[in-house]
Amino acid sequence: MVTLAQLRDTDLSGLVPAATAYDTLSANFNKHVQTMHHEVVRHIYSASWVGNAAGAANASLQRTSERLDAAHTEMSAVSGLLREAYDSLLLAQLKLKEALQDAQNRGLTVADSGTVTWPAPSKAEQNDPGYNIPEQAKALANRISGAVTEADNADQKVAALLDALTERARNGSGLETDKAAADLKAVTQQGVDLMSVGFPPAGTPATEVNAWWKSLPPDEQQRFIQTFPDLLGMRDGIPAEARNQANRLQLTHLLDVYEHKPNLTDDEKQKLDGFRAIDAKLKGYGDQKPPIFLLGVSEEGQGRGILSYGNPDTAKNVSAYVPGLGTKLSDVANKDGDRARNVWQATQNADPTASAASMVWLGYDPPPGLDKLADGDTRTLDVMDTDRAVKGGAAYDKFMAGLRATHDGPPAHLVALAHSYGSTTVGMGAQMPGGTGADDIVLVGSPGTGAQKASQLNIDPSHVWVGDAESDPVSHLPSAPRAAMGALDPVLGGLGSDLYTAAGGQPNQLWFGQDPASKEFGANRFAVPFGLPQESHSNYMEKPDLKAGPNDNAISSNNIGQIVAGRYNHVTRQDQR
Repeated sequence: MVTLAQLRDTDLSGLVPAATAYDTLSANFNKHVQTMHHEVVRHIYSASWVGNAAGAANASLQRTSERLDAAHTEMSAVSGLLREAYDSLLLAQLKLKEALQDAQNRGLTVADSGTVTWPAPSKAEQNDPGYNIPEQAKALANRISGAVTEADNADQKVAALLDALTERARNGSGLETDKAAADLKAVTQQGVDLMSVGFPPAGTPATEVNAWWKSLPPDEQQRFIQTFPDLLGMRDGIPAEARNQANRLQLTHLLDVYEHKPNLTDDEKQKLDGFRAIDAKLKGYGDQKPPIFLLGVSEEGQGRGILSYGNPDTAKNVSAYVPGLGTKLSDVANKDGDRARNVWQATQNADPTASAASMVWLGYDPPPGLDKLADGDTRTLDVMDTDRAVKGGAAYDKFMAGLRATHDGPPAHLVALAHSYGSTTVGMGAQMPGGTGADDIVLVGSPGTGAQKASQLNIDPSHVWVGDAESDPVSHLPSAPRAAMGALDPVLGGLGSDLYTAAGGQPNQLWFGQDPASKEFGANRFAVPFGLPQESHSNYMEKPDLKAGPNDNAISSNNIGQIVAGRYNHVTRQDQR
């Protein structure tokens, strides 16, 4: 049973050299194995020796060769297990030491038993409603107990596996190929399990995840990135540089898995197209400015992808764009990635003296495009409810909290930017406890946020911005169910935007609440191009141009760039509806 004192005081540094020694032993032994194969077995097999003696010799050599291979496998298992032991025990030890330091900073005393005590409160503290030392002590005791329990669980698992490997070496069963392979598999699987208990559990605030990451030595951070990219790449609170490294490794893995998968479904083919598109974007981008970061990639749902133009951990002005209806994973590297790049350029144009980062965030499942209705894909009708937006909004809030936690220096000017159904997603997230944490919220082509007032978005309404073209049919989707499908017709056929008047005489009530561009909603409205009905919904983040006139597509991007740069007086305004 591991105790607090043992975990606190144990020097784990000897485990890594021990693992390295086994690596060396294994490598040298493998050279002997290869010599046996090439210099002995191969010559015997290729000789013309036949007969009973030859058959017996061949069988004996085969058994010897298999036993040597098994011995090499067992050595590899020991090496891997020692490294996993070091990683898992170190993580538990770091958690314990962080908790003990917090206790010391608060004037609390921690006994070797794990009991937390504190000085008797003064009279002033007794009368202070904010006095909460007992609750702090309880929380610290739980953290300490959790760290010791993690270490004990890891210790027991490692000890059991080492005992098994030792017994196999003693009785010779480890020289059987199938048993050696099973041992290596057990160690590999157990290693993942040991590491998972050391990572901050799901739901841990991004600030705590970031503190945990910073507590790791740099060489351990790199080992984790190389060994467990899937656990780090999508974890909010992990810095952008580390996420980028992990996700590029994970992307290579996903490509390998999906390119060798037999009988891919249509959804799997779409994910593979997305992985390939992101891979091509990264490889083709080279050393262009700003640098590009892969902040997320996974096979979850319809596929996840997050690209950033510029480093959000060091940039002064940061935006995270959420695309909407019909977005596919491949769009992250194409049209939606291009929009994020345009926003970066517009932000730099607005304030060349400040660094910027602009992201496209596909961390949820938007409803499939309306064109899928013709193919019988009824999931397209999900655009009429908020289930996907609610789930996506919660994930977006966590991502934004992660950006706050990992940023270096003074806080960035952080902007939530969303288009189409993405604005519903951001709106739903903004109404949750804590909201998006953004300094400004920018909504374009919005069918509504689920809110009736900008003040419901957990932000000062003067920092909510709306861009909606009068010719954009999506920004006129009525709340009246009888008119819903009729309002989708303009998107499908380019019939204009005047059908919104069919919404029972409530032109400012959209499908997802109050029209964000209306006076009743109470947000700022900025100028965007009018455009043709069939084009206007896609014209909000075109290539910026500071010389653009009021009817040029670039006017919208220019205004978004001014908002992200915090230059509100330079935004061209438009009257609310």
